[in-house]
Amino acid sequence: MRLSLDRIAGPFVAFSERYYPDPFVFAIGLTFVTFAMAVVATPTTAGEALTLWGNGLTGFLGFAMQICIVLVAAHALAHTDAVKRGIEAVARWPRTAPQAYGLICVLAGLASMIAGALGLIVGALGAVAIAREGAARGLALHFPLLVASAYGGFVIWHMGYSGTAPLAVATPGHTLEGVMGLVPVTETTFTAWNLGLAALTLACVAFVCSRLAPPSDRVVALDPADAEVVLEDDRIGVATPGDRLDHARALSALLGLLFLAFLYTWFRDRGFALTLNLVNWSFVAAGLLLARSPIHYLRLVNDASRTLGPVVLQYPLYAAVVALITQTELVGLFSDGFVAISTERTLGFWAFVSGGVLNFFVPSGGGQWAVQGPIFLEAARSLGVEDAVVVMGVAYGDQWTNMIQPFWALPLLAIVGLDARAIMGYCFVIFLTSFVCLGGGLLWLGAG
Repeated sequence: MRLSLDRIAGPFVAFSERYYPDPFVFAIGLTFVTFAMAVVATPTTAGEALTLWGNGLTGFLGFAMQICIVLVAAHALAHTDAVKRGIEAVARWPRTAPQAYGLICVLAGLASMIAGALGLIVGALGAVAIAREGAARGLALHFPLLVASAYGGFVIWHMGYSGTAPLAVATPGHTLEGVMGLVPVTETTFTAWNLGLAALTLACVAFVCSRLAPPSDRVVALDPADAEVVLEDDRIGVATPGDRLDHARALSALLGLLFLAFLYTWFRDRGFALTLNLVNWSFVAAGLLLARSPIHYLRLVNDASRTLGPVVLQYPLYAAVVALITQTELVGLFSDGFVAISTERTLGFWAFVSGGVLNFFVPSGGGQWAVQGPIFLEAARSLGVEDAVVVMGVAYGDQWTNMIQPFWALPLLAIVGLDARAIMGYCFVIFLTSFVCLGGGLLWLGAG
């Protein structure tokens, strides 16, 4: 008999469909919870907490701009003709429903290893493409599970090219450089243990997703009205010299090559010194080179803007929450207890659990490292644990609880036309699965 996990997922699905709030409401709730914790659990007065909160609203503006660029650049790249053809070709592979759920998870996971934002966009487009192809073949595909499986692939994003915590400690001038120096990505992201654990985690999550399908009488198919409309670029009305410049592919390609030339000189002079900004420019370059013309790339970017609204609105709220945590004694409540029970073999694991808890309040890998890094680095020094272990422990915690912290699902949900409560029940099963893989991997790694 084929293994089915629907009975395990069923209670979580029923709970999330009934009680899970919108991500904006989730952020509002966390704001008031953190405010109350700061006043009740620390010597901070309500007036002082209000000042910290208000001043903290602008704390992530620079980082938020970086995140917006990577979301826009990844969205535009995923909608270029070449990438879309690739997604549509992959969508024709599944012959059964379990294959479809597992495949979209793997596709989104591989894209997430290139860039987390790309994984979200490719996952959304892939889910829509697979749902359409499945409908044409008569496959009964549960669209919310397809989308949840795509989001499940995102659970390994921090282990790849755009992981913000390892990129942060590899960037000159980072906040803890005086303590730990620079930790190149060759000691964090591009290690055999990190990449091997990413592959194991993705394989396990994909297998679990393939076994979560509900009975046929509860299958919800893709609603064509909910699928995104992609702007097409045609040359109708190209008559004036200005129109011809707008549609001149050579111009966008030359700009893309200029970005590539800059990236080449950067890596030539500094080695593989990867930063979040360089990740952004590499995706802008790829999009420009694959776009049909400057105006086509601009239209793709404009189409991406609809995924940014909720992110732009909520990032200041989370920045203010970070201020309440870091500028009161709350930061110790999140980390000190975990450090106290840690040993040389378990510090990375408890950094992972602590990072997962903090991720509810700070859904930003770089922001979490800024909060927790000093505490866990001090513990690593005293216990003889490699810096890379605690960096990646915090990073794994961030990606782990993303499965039930709905903030990063926003770009994906905006494309597929679902709300968070439709997928979060399945995501909770993915959350449990990835805990076993990531937590177990860190316990195996020990001190490094």
